[in-house]
Amino acid sequence: MKFNELDAKMRVYETAQDYCVLPGIYMVARLDGRNFTRLTKEVHKFKAPYDEKFRDYMLETVENLMNCGFKVIYGYTQSDEISLLFDLQEEIFNRKIRKFNSVLAGVASAKLSLLLGDMATFDCRISQLPNIQIVIDYFRWRQADAHRNSLNSHCYWCLRRDGKSVSQATSMMDKLSISDKNELLFQRGINFNDLPNWQKRGVGMYWEEYEKLGQNPITGETVPTTRRRILRDLNLPMKEEYGQFIAKLLTPNFLIS
Repeated sequence: MKFNELDAKMRVYETAQDYCVLPGIYMVARLDGRNFTRLTKEVHKFKAPYDEKFRDYMLETVENLMNCGFKVIYGYTQSDEISLLFDLQEEIFNRKIRKFNSVLAGVASAKLSLLLGDMATFDCRISQLPNIQIVIDYFRWRQADAHRNSLNSHCYWCLRRDGKSVSQATSMMDKLSISDKNELLFQRGINFNDLPNWQKRGVGMYWEEYEKLGQNPITGETVPTTRRRILRDLNLPMKEEYGQFIAKLLTPNFLIS
């Protein structure tokens, strides 16, 4: 059998399950760390419940994803997860879901592994969102999850520092209401409202324009030029205001300036 015939025959088995996101549908990729609790609390022993060094590693990973060839207009991270909102006109890989999932998971895993000096692995899944309101709801959902995780994590690690075992702390947490959890922290000198916003709301990353002086190669004259860079926002708005922020990001050609 000639190579071309063999190639055509075998590629069917690779591509039979290919699915492509239809034009006009928003795409959001969500990446999650695999076994990150063990990696960050037992192997590398980052501070619990939140560590600024690990936060910065995640931000560098998001920035790498936003610069690796995809048209990402917004990156969001909280805890060990990352969400990426793509430009509506993104056409890379013909919008094949398997390519997005494999490449993005590989890039994120490689970058964080290099930063840690150890193996870190992400999985990835694509959400297909039909309109702007669902995109807004998606990011409000992830931010609400960040808020809930932050409250639970601070309470859990307070109990652990009090000498409770993993099972004891987990069992006690199951019986507490939101007000009970806030009171548990308050009794230990922690006002949840005063904690850093990045711990409660996650961190957003988006493009901004800035002016830089450059040199005209023909005249040698110094002239201002417009560049763009990624802005890290550690003080995201909440609730309705956050929804308005996401809607603004979806405005065509939106850039912070």
